[in-house]
Amino acid sequence: MLVNYKLIIYWSESDQAFIVEVPELPGCMADGKTYVEAVTNAEVVIQEWIETAQELERDIPTPKGRLVYA
Repeated sequence: MLVNYKLIIYWSESDQAFIVEVPELPGCMADGKTYVEAVTNAEVVIQEWIETAQELERDIPTPKGRLVYA
């Protein structure tokens, strides 16, 4: 699956894991013991988020791409 949504990835000392947030999809987060595992898990969660939104006939946000700061 091609991930077009912005991912925010950081290390959580308290969780001892990498955390991935997908800000364009409310509540969509994943984690993993490694960076790669966390991103892989995020890809799965994004797909599940979209499938659930479709089942509930909710709007699915269009990926905004890179944010530009002035």
